[in-house]
Amino acid sequence: MTATLFFVQALNGLQFGLILFLIAAGLTLVFGVMDFINLAHGVQYMVGAYLVAAFSAWTGSFGWALLLALPTALAFGLLLEALVFRHLYDRDHLDQVLATFGVILFLNQGVKFVWGAAPLSVPVPELLSGSVEIANGLLYPVYRLAIIAAGLVIAALLYVLVNHTRVGMLVRAGASNASMVSALGVNIQRLFMVVFGFGAMLAGFAGAMVAPILSVEPGMGDNILILAFVVIVIGGIGSIRGAFLAALLIGLVDTVGRSFAPNLLRLVLDPAAASQTGRAIAPMLIYIFMAAVLFFRPSGLFPVKR
Repeated sequence: MTATLFFVQALNGLQFGLILFLIAAGLTLVFGVMDFINLAHGVQYMVGAYLVAAFSAWTGSFGWALLLALPTALAFGLLLEALVFRHLYDRDHLDQVLATFGVILFLNQGVKFVWGAAPLSVPVPELLSGSVEIANGLLYPVYRLAIIAAGLVIAALLYVLVNHTRVGMLVRAGASNASMVSALGVNIQRLFMVVFGFGAMLAGFAGAMVAPILSVEPGMGDNILILAFVVIVIGGIGSIRGAFLAALLIGLVDTVGRSFAPNLLRLVLDPAAASQTGRAIAPMLIYIFMAAVLFFRPSGLFPVKR
């Protein structure tokens, strides 16, 4: 356990946390504003990865692929909203869970039909390939730094949008009292559509950014959706600030915990037992952290006042 290794894992945790934030930001807005449980939100992450893989193969450029993938992911999200989700807003949460789970199954099979079941790979853009020395003898991939930079820029833009624009004011008001916003003459259906489409595009952007460093495969959004729900529960439903801080905490706890849990347990256990116990405990750390936060703050770190 060295300071250099800890720094590298902290950067990896920051990168993972920002990807989680891009997914959780749209999810917490949809849940907070619309009171709609969308289990299919992770599908938008998967679709974004597949779109950038397809456009990258077609254009030969990751930059053009990303520019084409984002509006396509937005259009796909709006299409799903119009065809499926719009008809579920007035239903109870059990109906929403069952229907959106069906969307997951349908779209996972859909990408298999279109692109096949074999994982796809997206080359790292040449401009962002290679590594950069961030400390004496410490190299870190440029592309991972680009993901961190993009995530921070999107977080800053989202903060300005939500807190300093008219649309953001309506979103925050809708998260607090949607019926009152509707009574004041705001087209709540259009607001829902904008929130849903924007959330879908953010998730698609997250999928597009991780495509060069992960395998693009069916079902890739299922596991990360669980973590996105953990993020919004810890941060507070409907809170962008809470989602940002919770995502960073989850990313750091998960990444650093997986790296150092076995080493820390060697202080009290023999090496073999410490290694085995550490591997078993590491995936549980984020849920232990969530339980601890909710014990002291049942509404999350930054709940939206209603």
